[in-house]
Amino acid sequence: MVAPLYTTASGLLFHAGKILIITVGLPARGKTHISRALERYLRWTGVKTQVVSLGDYRRKTLGGAQKLPPDYFTLGEKSPETVALRQKVSDGCEQLIWDFFNAGGQVVIYDANNGTRERRQKIAEKFDKAGIHIVILESSCDNEELIMSNIRSVKISSPDYRTWDPEKAVADYYRRIKDHEIHYEPVEETTWPFVRVINVGEKIMVNSGHSLIEHSYKADSDLSAPGWDYAERLRDFVLDRRAKSLKARGMEAEDRRLVTKDGPRVKVVEKPQMAEINPGVWDGMTPDQVRKYYPDEWERFVNDPYAYRAPRAESYHDLCELERETEDLLIIGHASVIRCMLAYLIGLPASEIPAIEVARGDLIEVVPTSYGVHSQAYHFWDGPGRSNGGSGKDEHNFYENYAEDTQGKRRPEVEEAA
Repeated sequence: MVAPLYTTASGLLFHAGKILIITVGLPARGKTHISRALERYLRWTGVKTQVVSLGDYRRKTLGGAQKLPPDYFTLGEKSPETVALRQKVSDGCEQLIWDFFNAGGQVVIYDANNGTRERRQKIAEKFDKAGIHIVILESSCDNEELIMSNIRSVKISSPDYRTWDPEKAVADYYRRIKDHEIHYEPVEETTWPFVRVINVGEKIMVNSGHSLIEHSYKADSDLSAPGWDYAERLRDFVLDRRAKSLKARGMEAEDRRLVTKDGPRVKVVEKPQMAEINPGVWDGMTPDQVRKYYPDEWERFVNDPYAYRAPRAESYHDLCELERETEDLLIIGHASVIRCMLAYLIGLPASEIPAIEVARGDLIEVVPTSYGVHSQAYHFWDGPGRSNGGSGKDEHNFYENYAEDTQGKRRPEVEEAA
């Protein structure tokens, strides 16, 4: 079990901001179970969290299903009375969300179907405009045994079916599910970060180069349009540059395998060490924000940026590992990892690692020689995020901005190091 985190005087982990998690899914897909489990976990770690359940609020406000109009749970055309009742419940839930945030809460999990793109977009935009981070949590299940088990063990025991014959309750709820399936729209939009839980945890998908989410080391997002352009240009440039380099050494590209990704004579190697350095509680913060909110830790970091480890974070020292590889190797990783590797390969002291600038859009070729290492930076891409003249710099990537703020030596341009 994870250890409880500290809380600040306000009770907020202020570096993360306020977050609204909007659940999405057909009935009986485990949304409430997941919401309550997440609520317990976050509360245990010290985060002020609350589940706002549309179903619970509806029962508290309007009563059980037997007291509702017959068209309340069907989608499509509805009577004016039903439209008014549903709007009353929706507005009430949104007010509960606002009340919790205004009272100092940090995370709200909105437990509801939110099965249409229009519905969840409307809610998300409303809170996003107030500076609240949005995360979509979709629970998808195609296992009929799990669905029926959930209906029998949970749904028919709810206040909606009190006094009902169990079999009639199952049949009624199953009809409700089938009606929702007709109008349900799975989460495909990438406006907001989303997590998809399949078959109650059997598989989990997360949608967070130049990616759609830059400022968090944890993000594993889809590539943006510039990211895809970067990837394609990198592929073409690497193959061309490698062929020229090998030819200059009297070798052919076909004679040596390139260790990087799939393809003819290309080996796939994925390493968790290639992930961005974990900045811990500094995740998403600028150096100025760290200096303001963590003055003591900042002082220790400045005194020893290589070895100092921020609260719940990694240090550069933790990342300094390098596998031995006899084949040609293409390393694609985050800047903090590449800094460690360059320092190791070129022979820089560890204390200089945090100040090494790594420019996005440069391919750095490192070739061992008899008397040292030859390194050269080749520029191939001018897109968002370029340090020199490019747009789209991420102000919330702490380690990248620290390297630029120090105006350290551009070690990739050093040609020889003993």
